Amino acid sequence: MTCKLSLATLSDVAGTAAIPGYDRASLKAGIVHFGVGNFHRAHQAVYLDDLFNAGADHDWAIVGAGVLPSDAAMREKLEAQDFLTTVVEQDNNKTAARVTAPMIDILPVGDPAAIIARLADPEIRIVSLTITEGGYFIDASGTFNPAHPAIAADGDSPDAPKTVFGLIVAGLKARKDRGIEPFTVMSCDNIPHNGIVTANAVVGTAALSDAGFAEWIRANVAFPNAMVDRITPATGQREIDFLRDNFEIEDNWPVYCEEFKQWVLEDKFTAGRPALEKVGVTFVPDVTPYEHMKIRILNGGHAAIAYPAALMDIHFVHDSMENPLIRAFLAKLEKDEIIPIVPPVPNTSLTDYFALIEHRLLNPKIADTIPRLAQDGSNRQPKFILPSTLDNLRQGRDIVGLALVSALWCRYFAGKTDSGKDIVFNDASAERLHAAALKAKSDSSAFLVFDDIFGEVAKSELFRKRFADALKSLWEKGTRATLQLYLDGKLAV
Repeated sequence: MTCKLSLATLSDVAGTAAIPGYDRASLKAGIVHFGVGNFHRAHQAVYLDDLFNAGADHDWAIVGAGVLPSDAAMREKLEAQDFLTTVVEQDNNKTAARVTAPMIDILPVGDPAAIIARLADPEIRIVSLTITEGGYFIDASGTFNPAHPAIAADGDSPDAPKTVFGLIVAGLKARKDRGIEPFTVMSCDNIPHNGIVTANAVVGTAALSDAGFAEWIRANVAFPNAMVDRITPATGQREIDFLRDNFEIEDNWPVYCEEFKQWVLEDKFTAGRPALEKVGVTFVPDVTPYEHMKIRILNGGHAAIAYPAALMDIHFVHDSMENPLIRAFLAKLEKDEIIPIVPPVPNTSLTDYFALIEHRLLNPKIADTIPRLAQDGSNRQPKFILPSTLDNLRQGRDIVGLALVSALWCRYFAGKTDSGKDIVFNDASAERLHAAALKAKSDSSAFLVFDDIFGEVAKSELFRKRFADALKSLWEKGTRATLQLYLDGKLAV
């Protein structure tokens, strides 16, 4: 018999899924989290659920928050089931469901006063974020843009902010005025040096209205860097139906993810932290080697396979990896141009790490999709691909494969697959990218004019030539033939 998920039905759900071993009523808030999406609920929330199940740190429960319409929709779905989430972990040989309960509330979206009041609460000692790579108002070089209209508006009206960073500034200001210790601001997004990026966004927003307070934040608030990893595809009706049919649980928005997860975190906190080392979080003095490894090898790998797969009408990630051309393309790209410029990581073989990634991407049960990997390229390419391109160029190394990745992205934004099917874009910059990609069919440089994306890379004569040659091949010979030319060492002339 199907059971609708709620606190009242947990004992019934226990027949098919693991349930919390702690009393949710025993939890007290310690964290406000902005961006309650699938990744957060499959990652940070799962680690806290593990910790609470171990009987530790029940004063670190999560209160959700957000500023977008999608945040309001998530609040509505989760509030109807007492903020519980069913997490379905899938590996090649098993599928297991668990109900997690570390979240005790989500604040009303569009009510800055309520959010600021909660941020000013002394109980809250960490504010964490998963607001996507595009949510930090940064350009291709990682520099914060205080002139963005949304940020500028918060600078003009600091007491009625609408962005995450304006809200954080207002919350810190309220605490300072009341003599309350500042909270730690902890990014959990896939951005190099995400703590530094977050600090620049918070301080930069504060400086628009109070330069002195901005300096106080810089001196007194901790912004730890972190590397986070777990493949977490989007939820659709397919996933909702699967949970109901196989586990007899009705969950408004379950989360599906791989079994693997990783969190490496800089041990730098203003007002204490939960003992997450007890449940597998690695605390280190410097996250940089780990984040380079993950962002360039895994996230860069995601970006590399997304566009050839899309142009070849492949929908699922595991199907793209089962295609011999795409799998060999990724392996050669990683071996020749990505792994060699990733700095050493303590006690880690980068070759073994890539082998693990291949295994993860081949997992058919995750059913991760190419459209998910292809979305938001205007924010992801400058963070996942182009830094590797630039490092190779600076070291005098060739970039045939990485230039091909950029050319594939350009060809994708022309709007049709090799078979002529329409491509549906999911990118805030889709309009300008599409227009430029069409022009680039006859003049490849037309796609390289975006300084906020390509930055210094576009100034390289070698890159411009490799990009032009790859794009010409994609248009004249198609994706499959171009990948084969690359594998045969015949793409560069």
